[in-house]
Amino acid sequence: MPKGSFQSADIETGSAFLPKFDANGLLSAVILDCDSNDVRMVAFMDQEALDATLDTGIAHFHSRSRGKLWKKGETSGNVLRVVSIKVDCDQDALVIACKPAGPTCHTGAQSCFYRELDLDSRTLKSS
Repeated sequence: MPKGSFQSADIETGSAFLPKFDANGLLSAVILDCDSNDVRMVAFMDQEALDATLDTGIAHFHSRSRGKLWKKGETSGNVLRVVSIKVDCDQDALVIACKPAGPTCHTGAQSCFYRELDLDSRTLKSS
């Protein structure tokens, strides 16, 4: 059945994987550490990145700055081995649990989320 002929219920509660990419051909991917459930990073995937991830078991993303496929860890060796993928109700976002091979952030931090906003002073502090 063509993708356009699926009903909302098929997408929201059915078993067909029908990722809903945005106008730029992207969907959001939240990356979790499979052991700690800590958020490691948020990135974007296009169809090419999603296919590469599913085919290899290694997380791939669409680099918006470079405009091309990006295998996480291609230069650092800090790849993200996919353990599971959860899909949200309207299939436009993924939560990908991974086994990280090292730090995830390009700064060398374990997570890209290494600072917390102090709600009173509205300044950042390392967490």
